[in-house]
Amino acid sequence: MEDLTLFMRLIELMRQQHVLMLFLILGLGYLIGNIRIGSFSLGPVAGVLFAGLFFGYFDFRITPGAQSVGFALFIFSVGYQAGPRFFDVLRTDGLKYFTLAAVIAASGFAVAVAATKLLSLAPGTSAGLLAGGLTSSPTLAAAQEAIRSGQVSPPAGIAPDEMIGNVATGYAITYIFGLAGLIAIIKILPGMLGIDLKKQSAELESESAGGESIDRNFSTRAFRVTDEKATSFSADELQTKFWDQTAVVRVVREGEVLTKGDSSHLQLGDEIYVLASTHYFTEVVGEFAAYCEEFAPSVDIGKYTETAQIVVINKKVIGMSPEELDIAQSYGVLITSVVRMRMEMPQTPDLKIRKGDILNVVGSGDNIEELGKELGHVEKEIAETDMVTFCFGICLGVIIGLFAITVGQLSIGLGSAGGLLSAGLIIGYLRSVHPTFGRLPDAARWILMELGLLLFMAGVGLRAGGDIIETFLSAGPLLIIAGITVTTIPILVGYFFGRKVLKIHPVLLFGGICGSMTSGASLSVVTKEANSAMPSLGYTGAYAFANVLLTIAGSVILFF
Repeated sequence: MEDLTLFMRLIELMRQQHVLMLFLILGLGYLIGNIRIGSFSLGPVAGVLFAGLFFGYFDFRITPGAQSVGFALFIFSVGYQAGPRFFDVLRTDGLKYFTLAAVIAASGFAVAVAATKLLSLAPGTSAGLLAGGLTSSPTLAAAQEAIRSGQVSPPAGIAPDEMIGNVATGYAITYIFGLAGLIAIIKILPGMLGIDLKKQSAELESESAGGESIDRNFSTRAFRVTDEKATSFSADELQTKFWDQTAVVRVVREGEVLTKGDSSHLQLGDEIYVLASTHYFTEVVGEFAAYCEEFAPSVDIGKYTETAQIVVINKKVIGMSPEELDIAQSYGVLITSVVRMRMEMPQTPDLKIRKGDILNVVGSGDNIEELGKELGHVEKEIAETDMVTFCFGICLGVIIGLFAITVGQLSIGLGSAGGLLSAGLIIGYLRSVHPTFGRLPDAARWILMELGLLLFMAGVGLRAGGDIIETFLSAGPLLIIAGITVTTIPILVGYFFGRKVLKIHPVLLFGGICGSMTSGASLSVVTKEANSAMPSLGYTGAYAFANVLLTIAGSVILFF
């Protein structure tokens, strides 16, 4: 009895303290999302949804305004993140991945509409079914905002709030299989099709000139020439015989660095500075080290191992590989990783640099600055966000969403979701062209996008929690079957279309399917099964398009 009284007091306290309620839901959601069963976890989005459903059952709510703020932060940040890559891919090799993302979105759209008609589901459920089946938060956000803003009018006899509730409950009931089912299908489908992802990835890497994984343990060591045998080599011959494209070598004679192309022979007393991975020192340098003695230089060689991030924006280098740029020897800088759309790319020798790529590099500060000027710009450690551009960018997105063309009884426009996404895409792209414009550091973008999404998702859970049991009892089994269909068919259609029509390599295709369904969790399964980061290339190719297409689909499906 006392426990019940304490529980009721806590409930009453939360009704009075909305901030306490909201952040309790977010905190509990993260705890639920972190629970692991084997290698599977729900993740924070599903966790917050479950926590919201629980409190929603007790009739807790957040204001529509608070949920709309979360929606705006999330959708704008999605567009900002995709901007540099989206327009670059459209101009380069993006047609295949755009087509793949479009086919998967269209097949999911068609199945969701057909299921809604055949099962006579309530208005708005189709959008929740599509969003849950494809685990697409942008689809859900766009659908609810389209109803709330009046872009889509509910059928006669249905209140807007009721239709929004149908979207939320449809999403809540189908999302879990969408998440777990997608991961399960992606995991077992290669085996069913007789595809050995590990073997295929190894072959693909071999076709890509057999690049090995990069050893990220870098150090600088110094050697002094002490054996006459070494003087038979010129500086260029030394690099040809002993140095590859992954190490930085500098020969210093009487305090002066010998320039690249110097044909003079080594001399006793020459100092050789090498910046390379530990693997390189143990496997490659050993033979030449017999001619030298290692020494501790009087100068501080720590300056040769500074780290930085370089953002690629120069058109002249887009489509080239780091090897073609000869970055190690020309600039004295090593690339430790290449990050694209927040995903680390496999560093095979023929990896092509794309606009918006972030290169994590190590080398001397002066050399890094020189390389930064050649490739784009060096990302400075500045914490501040350009709040003027950020705030006015969201304002611009809302204004764009207000414009609509009336055709008969139909009002055609981008709506809030399309407007905010478009503004984010434009500003993200302009930021990649003009580095001083619209600065939004990666960490700031992550917290804004994550907090915005979870704030929105908390509102969805609270709204759906009030009648989810009733909805589940009346239409739950049918919704689950429909959700399974919406998840499964697009994967199968996407795979066979990608293989038979687009001729995409299986490893890249499975990554592309994950990107088309905006599922980072399923990508982690593919990369683990492949024991390679190669699927990430397909993921990033489709991901930017999928976010845009599925956001648009969220509002369009409400007209069917």
